[in-house]
Amino acid sequence: MDLVIGPLDLPAHVDEALAVQAAAFGLGTDEVAVRRQIVLRHMTYPGARALGATTEGRLVGFVYGMPNDRTHWWSTVVEPYLRAQGHDDWLDNSFVITELHVHPRYQNRGIGRALITAITDTASEPRSILSAIDTDSPARGLYHSLGYQDLARQVHFPSAPKPYAVMGAPLPLRR
Repeated sequence: MDLVIGPLDLPAHVDEALAVQAAAFGLGTDEVAVRRQIVLRHMTYPGARALGATTEGRLVGFVYGMPNDRTHWWSTVVEPYLRAQGHDDWLDNSFVITELHVHPRYQNRGIGRALITAITDTASEPRSILSAIDTDSPARGLYHSLGYQDLARQVHFPSAPKPYAVMGAPLPLRR
């Protein structure tokens, strides 16, 4: 497979990226429409950046993130859970992985690992945080293998049917 990992103009390719996310997460049209607005808003935040994984000119995976800001919605939701575990300091001076998705047909080929390490390698922050569905999954296995540890579990986001875990890792990530 001839795979290229590089900068992604996410606003220009938002529909392609969300098609990957929809395939990976089983999202419907209404959920994709909501996420589209969220992604476009996120990409206006200072320091937000995205990388894509393409093969034969087709986007098969993407990651985006930004320096964390305690005033952002995600931080306000996870802060009480982190504070209860003594980890709310992780919200400061961290690069947050907002989304990381690989199309199911291309999973288990190292693409997710390549995307997350590439985007965090350029972060000026000393650590990274993210949230993932709180279950034993290949995604959480990947994060653990990169050095992410659980900071809080059973985190409930409004309108999310499943609880999440908030994870953090020092940078650079383990290889």
